[in-house]
Order: sequence, then C-alpha cells, then structure tokens
Amino acid sequence: MIRVLLADDQELVRAGIRLVLEHAVDIEVVAEASDGHEALHLAVEHRVDVAMLDIRMPGTDGLDAAERIAARAPSVRVLMLTTFGEHAYVERALRAGAAGFLLKDSTPQELIQAVRTVAGGAPIVSPQITRHLIDQYLGSHEGPADPRLGLIADLTGRELDVLAMVATGASNAEIGKQLHLGEGTIKAYVSRMLTKLSCANRVQAAVLAHGAGLAPGR
Repeated sequence: MIRVLLADDQELVRAGIRLVLEHAVDIEVVAEASDGHEALHLAVEHRVDVAMLDIRMPGTDGLDAAERIAARAPSVRVLMLTTFGEHAYVERALRAGAAGFLLKDSTPQELIQAVRTVAGGAPIVSPQITRHLIDQYLGSHEGPADPRLGLIADLTGRELDVLAMVATGASNAEIGKQLHLGEGTIKAYVSRMLTKLSCANRVQAAVLAHGAGLAPGR
C-alpha cells in the first residue's frame, strides 16, 4: 500500500481528494493536515510514502513544508497540488525537492496515477503546467544557447520522437497513443532521454527541444 498524507487548509478539498484516492486499491490516506507545520509532523510520525501538499496554507505553506520534509524525511515523496500554475511556484517547488506538481483540476485518474508515479520514484509535472512553463520560457528567455543542446545528437531516433512530443507538453499516455507504444515503454524512453540530456525533469528537456527546433511546427 502507498501511504499518503493530505495537507490542505480546506477540509472540503481534503475530503474530495481522499474520496478519489481511496478508490485505488493500492493507496491509503493515513493522515491529514491543515497547514505545513502539521504536515511535517504527520509525515514523519506516520512514515508516509507520499505527502500531497497544497501550496497556499496559513502559517507554514506547502513550499516551506516541502523543504522541511525533504530535510527531515528524505524518503517521503512530495506531490504539490494547487490551483496556482505560475512559473515561480513550480520552480520553487521543484527546487524544494518536490517530486511532482499537479493542478487541482486534474482528473481523478490523473491524481491516482500521480501518486503511484512519485511513489515509484519518478517525477511528474502536469502537462498543463509543462505547456505553461514552456510558453513563459520562450516568451522571456534571452542569453546564450544551452550547452546541453549538443547532447541531443546522442539520442536515438525514437528518443528524438519522444523528445519532440515532450516539447508539446504531452503526457506519457498521450505520447504512447501517438507512437503506438505502451505507457511503460514511453516512461523508459523519457527516463533514458533525461539522463542523456542531463535534464532534471521533462520541462528542462522540453525547453531544450524548442531551442533545437525539434518542437512540432518549428
């Protein structure tokens, strides 16, 4: 069972998320918190696998809680769940050690799959957020070319296909459907691609793809 902590200052939101997650036979919500300070305490006390944190909470917010959980309980995978998709929040959450970032309007299946993904050790960023970050980057970035662009030459043909679709913000499921491959196979391709490109996440890879002119329509 994947042991989950929910942290949100709105009890109704927590109840809705709990209802969604408890439909999964392999997920158990073992604790709930209304602020980041309580979330840190409960994450350690209950030895949770995944801490699902809202960003905006009174007192200690989700971003501070993510940083403290990473320091106190590094085995806990943090999944940020919020209505805010701005670049600054996402960037800080990822720097704080968060393994995933989803919007609250994600579908029930996306929530469940996100918990499973981060619990399994893989990072996840909502496709909507990926697209938003790419748009922000392309609209504001100035400076020299990323030195990692040269690493793209080391990718296989199939890895290039996957990278081009990652650049659109597509999820693994969407890429698999387009390339007629299983989601697990796509996950493996993405993992190898990120390693070859020295990218920490698929957002960085997407930005590289745009810089190299690999994104569809470029």
